[in-house]
Parts: sequence; C-alpha cells; structure tokens
Amino acid sequence: MMKTFSVHTNHHDQMVDITRDIVNWIKEQGVTDGAVIVSSMHTTAGITVNENADPDVKTDMLRRWDEIFPWEDQRDKHMEGNTAAHMKTSYVGHSQTLIIENGELVLGTWQGVYFCEFDGPRRRKVSVKLLK
Repeated sequence: MMKTFSVHTNHHDQMVDITRDIVNWIKEQGVTDGAVIVSSMHTTAGITVNENADPDVKTDMLRRWDEIFPWEDQRDKHMEGNTAAHMKTSYVGHSQTLIIENGELVLGTWQGVYFCEFDGPRRRKVSVKLLK
C-alpha cells in the first residue's frame, strides 16, 4: 500500500511535522506490524526524525544547516541558484524507514517525523509505503 500526501510550505526553510498524517494513514490501513517508508519526492526537500516537543529545536537546526550550507556561494554553478537546498537534502536524506508495532508507529517519547523544506515556499509531495 502506498499513499502520496501533499505538504504546503510557507517559508524558504521550514520543518513541517507530518507525524499525525502518517499515523492516521497507518490506522486507516489496519496495519498492526511492519514498517513504513516515508519519502520526499523532491531534490530540495528531505525527511528527518527529530524532537517535536520544543519548537526551538527546529529553529536551531534550520539555522545550523544555513551555517553549514550558505544559500549564496559565488563558486556555485547550478543555474537555479539553489545548490544549498540540494546539499541540505543530501545531508538530511530524502527518506526514513520507521517501525510499526501493535498498530502504532514506533517513535521515541519526543520524536516526530518532519518534512524539511529547503527551497520554498512550495506545494510538495511525500510518498508513504507500507511494508507488511
């Protein structure tokens, strides 16, 4: 089973919590045990699992990625001017594989699944595939 979700971002760099969408879909499918692959369908947006309790974590992460991969670098040759977004996506990764046990997504107490926008705002796609 596979589903594609739409994610609308409002900022150039943004982390959108998509945990609830994934959990709800798993419950709709009636899957009790298995795994789910969550994948960004874009080269300038990734997927990560991280803290979802303190919003400052997202702010800090986005700032730190900007420090590592500055938006403007005169040496970049990519015509679109978004090399930093491609670098961030490669760093974060485009997908995550998560465990499902007893009908629940297995995450730590403070963990959430995030769509990481690095070249927005845009309307994006996330594909989710269940493995039983």
